[in-house]
Amino acid sequence: MEKSYVNGQTLIGDIVNNYPEATEVLTAMGMHCLGCPASQAESLEDACAVHCIDAAMVTEAVNNRIQKERG
Repeated sequence: MEKSYVNGQTLIGDIVNNYPEATEVLTAMGMHCLGCPASQAESLEDACAVHCIDAAMVTEAVNNRIQKERG
């Protein structure tokens, strides 16, 4: 079973600060405002809703990237 580092309730700010390797995934999926002050306190699920992106798909992709980098 793969390890889950983040979930839909994880804040974008926490993802950016704790897992910088995930920013490439988020940016590639259309989230270009990762440094925006408002996004820092927004959950991954809420950010996905704003960008009309499937939250489960993004969460899986982010966790896969972190898993690849950190094991």
